[in-house]
Parts: sequence; structure tokens; C-alpha cells
Amino acid sequence: MGKFMGIFACLLIVCLDMVGGILGIKAEAAQNQEKHLRLWIFECKEPSHDAYVLGLAAATLLGIAHVLANLLGGCSVCTQEEIEKASPTKKLSIACLVFTWIILAGGLSMLVIGIISNHKSRASCGFTHHHFLWIGGILCMVHALFAVAYYVTATSTLD
Repeated sequence: MGKFMGIFACLLIVCLDMVGGILGIKAEAAQNQEKHLRLWIFECKEPSHDAYVLGLAAATLLGIAHVLANLLGGCSVCTQEEIEKASPTKKLSIACLVFTWIILAGGLSMLVIGIISNHKSRASCGFTHHHFLWIGGILCMVHALFAVAYYVTATSTLD
């Protein structure tokens, strides 16, 4: 039963992150469908409601996948002394945990910047902001790799 739940948890985390990544990339495509006028580094563009909704869904799925991976993997906060004495698997688990947090911060930041730029009240001109939703979508997919690696290494140290 434990192995089945572990496989199910890994698949669920990967599916949430992959769907979030796909939605982020689709949001970028929807954003690029809107009218825009570009002059050197300045750009005037209309916000895209579809990009807004898809980006919001991608950010939500990334957050849910991250919370799920942390809850199922177990958040273990260690002191410096415990880290030095820890097994290589435990050290790998901590490294994967740190990388998931870094990727979450980067991916969520990119998605939020893309979401804000597509909000209805943001029809304006300014510096170009390209590919934030696309980068956020790609980081969702990278998050899946490190989240599953964290879950696997964290649960293997418990056995």
C-alpha cells in the first residue's frame, strides 16, 4: 500500500506541475495573440483575459504541487550539526528541498508578472516584458523534477 501511495503522490505532483507548465505556455501564446505596437524597447499592448486566466491557473497549480510535495515529503528543518552528520541521501533531500523553493520563487514570480501585465486595468505602454509566462511555465515543469526528487529522497530516509 505504501509503494502505491508513493507512486500516486509522485504522479500527482508531476501531473499538477506539467499541467501548470502547459497552461503557462498557453497563456504566453494567448498574450501574443493580442494587438501590440513596438518601438525599440517600448511596447504598447492590450491585456489578454485568456492569458490572465491561464496564468492564474498555472500559478495555482504550481503552488498546490509545491505544498503537496512538502506535506507528503515532510518538512524537516535541521541544524547545521545535524546536516553535517546526515547521510548522503538526507543531504540530497535537503538540497532538493532548497531547489524546489528556489524554483517556486522564480516560477511564481514570472507567472505573477505575466498575470499582472495581462490584468484588465493594465493596458499601458512601457518597457517590453517578454516571455514571463513562458518562463514560468517551463519552471513549473522543472519544479516537477525537483519536487519528485525531494519526495523520493525524503521518504527513503524515513524507511
